[in-house]
Amino acid sequence: MTENQVVDLLAVFSDLAPAADAVEQLRAMGVHDDCMNVISGIPVTEAMLGRPRQWTNVPRIALGGALLGMGAGIFLAYISPFLYPYPIQVSTQSFVPGPPTVVVIFELTMLGMLLSTFLGVFLDSLFPNYRPMKYVPEISDGKIAIFVECPHVEEKKITDVLKKLGAESVKPAEAQHL
Repeated sequence: MTENQVVDLLAVFSDLAPAADAVEQLRAMGVHDDCMNVISGIPVTEAMLGRPRQWTNVPRIALGGALLGMGAGIFLAYISPFLYPYPIQVSTQSFVPGPPTVVVIFELTMLGMLLSTFLGVFLDSLFPNYRPMKYVPEISDGKIAIFVECPHVEEKKITDVLKKLGAESVKPAEAQHL
């Protein structure tokens, strides 16, 4: 095997425990976490597989949206009444009343956070993706797949280890349009 050839393998497991063991064994063989991708039809956290936590920008984007929403609420509650040419005074109530102001600021803060969180998740998941992706139909039936794409490991060695750890099938991965 030449050194610049990349190993593309897709191993299918029937349960989470053998898949987690396979991730650990691959890591012990020198396969870095960036070279492995776990594909599952059910939500699987990084902690279940002993993998490092993935970094996401969604909390920062949500905080930014909340701050923008709060700014819009403060503008509507405190500044817009002073933009009227003739201020409207209602009895002895202050020009900017407290309880409605709190409601407006709260609602616009939550609206900004909700919209920015949706946009952040949408962009962070790279959705929609029109490129061909590595996928096997068994994942829809509840199976778990580990996709290994690494240039510096031996394909035969990885295949043997994955089969020994309980992989139902280990085959070369090919990209398909979903």
